[in-house]
Amino acid sequence: MIRLFDGHHAQLVRLAVLLGAEQDAEDVVAEAFCVLHSRWYRLRAPEAAPAYLRSVVCNLVRIRIRRLQVSRRHADVELFHIASAESTALLHEDQRQVVDALKNLPTRQREALVLRYWMDLKEREIAEAMGISTGAVKSHIFRGMHALSRAMESHR
Repeated sequence: MIRLFDGHHAQLVRLAVLLGAEQDAEDVVAEAFCVLHSRWYRLRAPEAAPAYLRSVVCNLVRIRIRRLQVSRRHADVELFHIASAESTALLHEDQRQVVDALKNLPTRQREALVLRYWMDLKEREIAEAMGISTGAVKSHIFRGMHALSRAMESHR
């Protein structure tokens, strides 16, 4: 478990940040490792642990975003986004525009693009992490790239 943490922690934090959990990416990843630890006996093979962790991180970020959206709908005051120092350090200036455009994509498209182009996963691995078919992954990537291209063109 320690080697797994050392080898994948930073990558999973980046994944959580890019999926929209800037403020609590570390917490999401810590929770993912806790989930893995509690369900270790269910893994079909230890090699499946990184894919399982990515899947758990995606799901936890999705849950947190939904909760945040609900709380914002019911809040009386507007919440301002303040990027953490860590998320700011993780992203270079040239990536900031892309990340901003990514945040406006539908959740599944954003997840598929992040897993493909930032995490460099294959379609099969993305399908596993997202719990969908490879055909759906291809569709989300295609639609996401098209929407991202349009968004980036409007920034220029």
